[in-house]
Order: sequence, then C-alpha cells, then structure tokens
Amino acid sequence: MIERSNYNLLKHNTFGLEAQCAKFVEYETADDAVAVAEMLQRSQLPLLIIGGGSNLLLTGDFNGVVVHSAIKGIEVVAEPEASEDKADSVLLRCGSGETWDDVVAFCVEHSYYGAENLSLIPGEVGASAVQNIGAYGVEVSQIIERIEAVEIATGRKVEFAAAECNYGYRQSRFKQEWKNRYLVTYVSYRLQRSAELKLDYGNIRSELERRNIEKPTLEELRQTIIDIRNDKLPDPKKQGNAGSFFMNPVVDRETFKRLQASWPDVPYYVVDGNAAAGGEKYKIPAGWMIDRCGWKGRSLGNAGVHDRQALVLVNRGGASGNDIVRLCDAIRSDVKKTFGIDIHPEVNII
Repeated sequence: MIERSNYNLLKHNTFGLEAQCAKFVEYETADDAVAVAEMLQRSQLPLLIIGGGSNLLLTGDFNGVVVHSAIKGIEVVAEPEASEDKADSVLLRCGSGETWDDVVAFCVEHSYYGAENLSLIPGEVGASAVQNIGAYGVEVSQIIERIEAVEIATGRKVEFAAAECNYGYRQSRFKQEWKNRYLVTYVSYRLQRSAELKLDYGNIRSELERRNIEKPTLEELRQTIIDIRNDKLPDPKKQGNAGSFFMNPVVDRETFKRLQASWPDVPYYVVDGNAAAGGEKYKIPAGWMIDRCGWKGRSLGNAGVHDRQALVLVNRGGASGNDIVRLCDAIRSDVKKTFGIDIHPEVNII
C-alpha cells in the first residue's frame, strides 16, 4: 500500500490539470484494500475513488483522500463444472487497476469474443464496472459476470453478481446509492469462444467496406475500431481531454417526434422497442446537437470543442477545470435553447 500527503494529481487526470489532494492512497492487493477501508473508517476527510482519471474533471485542489487501485492481472478462471449455457465461454478475472484496453487486447489475442467493440476506451477495469463503459453498440455490463470489492464501512470482502448492480446507460449502483461505499478489487468478464461480430453501429461497416474487408477477424475489427477512434478523438498525451464529455440523451417518443419534425435528418437509435413498430425510447447523439449549435472546433478561452468530434471538450493549453465547466455550461444552454433537450456530463466533475 502506498500513502502520500499533499499529492499532485496531474498524472491521474487526462485533462492535464494541476491539482493537489490532502492524501493519496493506492492499494495493490485485496488485503491492502481492507487496510485502506480501515484507515478510511477513521478518517474525517472527504473521499474520492478514482481509476485512470479519464472520466475526471478537477476544478481545484481536493482537501480529502484520493484512493486508487493498483491491482493488476488478467486470469482465465478454471470452471471444471461449467453449466451447459457457459460451455462455449471463458471467464476472465481482472485486477481493478488493470488497463482496460490491455484486457481487450488479451481477449482478441486469445480469440475471446465480446469486448472487441470496446477497444481503446481509456481507463481501468474497476472504473469499467462502475461507469458501465460502452461504445459501438456494446456496454461492458453485457460481459460482466461479477465484481469483487471491499466494503469500506466494515472492511469485509464482498461479491456482487452483475444483475445486482442495476446497470443502465453509463450508470450503476456504484455511481448512485453505493457511491464511496466499496473499493473494487476484481472484475470478472464472461467472453464467448465464438460469436457474431457487432458491425452495424456507427461507421464500422462502412469503414470495413472501405478496407475491402467483408468478414473481419477479431483482430481486423479491433484495429478498425482503434483507427476510427484515433481519427476522431484526440490523444490526451498531446491535448488534454476526457473522451466523450456528454452522455447521449434518451428521450420518449413524443419528444423524438417533435425533434424529427423540426430536424428530419436527426440521427437516432431505438433503445426500447424497435424502429419498425415505433420505439418508446430513442437515444439522440449529443455530438450531433452540439455540432448543429455551431460549437465544433470553437473555444472559450483555452477550453475548446474538438474539431472532429463535438462530444469531446479539450484543454487547448493552460485551461483550468473551471474553464472547462464554463464551456460545458455554455454548450448545455445552447442545446437546451435549440432542441429543448437537456444534455448531461458523463465526466465526474470534482
């Protein structure tokens, strides 16, 4: 276990913002996490649990305890008595401090299906289970089987099945009523040994066609998604950002029909029901609305909107966390005024 006082969080947030915390604690094993929980029981300071900092916006120093997992490892779990419905699958148990994309790379290398569409999403394993990360028609909750954690109030090691976590779009109980109650230690993912690839979200299929790939291998699909993401998302090592800053709003049928009447070209995804029968819930790309409001490529001071992906807010150099917040608020105001829809940050603003 590592403990540091008056610790600089610069390398723990991808916006590249300078901020101090009163204490920084890192656990490397589940037993370390128990010790951290016991320490937190005695602490009177505010608590912030972080992953790789790719979903974090710091608006100033944090006068509290920041806790981070450094538990590593990707292990194929032996299942000698696996049930019939799991016979064609494999279970991976991964340390909560493991880099998420390393897990995806491991899956693809070993021909395990299910995680490939989540390639190149920044962050760590523990945060994947808290945030319910998703991309290109896949959410990580679809492959999570169980989460191991330490309960801070008691120091007990506990386990949760995925069904207990109330997963939804970028949501889980770890972000709601369980916030700051558990230190995640391991996440187990159920992957398939054979499966149909998901190619119909975004521009995956058109990009494969451009490459003359009709039936992609796992490796080809992963590389295509990596290339698509690299083309439209800035590298945080070169320009501070936290990836997609806003969640895509989900609206009811009445709101969608009103929107479509004014904006016939509005893109959408039916998330409840089917397009032919008329869905009950529709997901509208927030980036499309932000772009239509004229924000793509624009800046407020040193905070800006990326010129290739309007969902991404960037630190153009020297921006503060509050500069990013001001830009966020201006964008939300314009989207509400133009479309009558509220959009909300996906990023955790501290």
